[in-house]
Amino acid sequence: MDLALLRTFVTVHRAGSFTRAAALLGLSQPAVTSQIRTLERQLGRPLFLRQARGVTPTTIGDELAHKAAPHLDALVEITETGLDEDSSLRTLHLAGPPEFTAERALPALTELTGDGGQGFALRVSFGNAEETLEGLSAGHHDLAITTTRPHGTLLTATALCDEEHVLVAAPRWAAELGPERLLRQGASLLRDLPVVEVHESLPLVAGYWASVFGSHPAASGTVIVPDLRAVLACAAAGAGLAVLPRYLCAPALERGEVVALLDPAVPPLRTYFLVVRTGTLAMPHIARAHEWLQHAAADWG
Repeated sequence: MDLALLRTFVTVHRAGSFTRAAALLGLSQPAVTSQIRTLERQLGRPLFLRQARGVTPTTIGDELAHKAAPHLDALVEITETGLDEDSSLRTLHLAGPPEFTAERALPALTELTGDGGQGFALRVSFGNAEETLEGLSAGHHDLAITTTRPHGTLLTATALCDEEHVLVAAPRWAAELGPERLLRQGASLLRDLPVVEVHESLPLVAGYWASVFGSHPAASGTVIVPDLRAVLACAAAGAGLAVLPRYLCAPALERGEVVALLDPAVPPLRTYFLVVRTGTLAMPHIARAHEWLQHAAADWG
């Protein structure tokens, strides 16, 4: 069986679309379609069900993907690292959200990068959950950190840690609101106040409001910036309210640059996952990074 056909098949399976797979492979869509049809003729069985938007693998398609994908990934690893038995340095391609990756994951993983020849080189990409999982599925990353648990069985997710979310603002906003008024009036007191967020949909604020107040935020974002560290800086400067992970804003809270406006009995939490392509934990450098991050997360609290 032609390995090029298998590579195209696995890419289509992971991408869920001939069009997306063609872009990832650098081929035309007709070429991808032709290769999949050739493979289906060789096997005598359909591998995908064509739909209006994308494709869905058949049972045979799923079985073939589970058998073939780990071996294709291993071949890619060999081509990337070469056949030099004296070279033990491998490259780990990591992807995740910029703040958590920079503040949590990288300080832990860099301890391994120069570990007496037993470590690995590190290449890092930042992105949101959808981009990260798509890149992992397509083979661009080896290990992903995401707040979304992936569906299906070609990706394997392991819970890494939970982060507590805190509603914060600059001291002047806290003084103006007053803790008693906020406890008494709740979300209604915050309705018209400016909000700093990472996206127009206010994902962190909306999650906090749903968990603590049982409602949706009425305000729109005054400052939208796609990095929580910038959100913290804007909130500290007085731009508005923000919902931030406690690990990220704890130093600013201690210095009094921002103030926690509420202390709910059950604070909102968000879970991070370590995600790999199923089967790739057989590769020592991926397995070591995966295990090391889990070990480090035990102390993050």
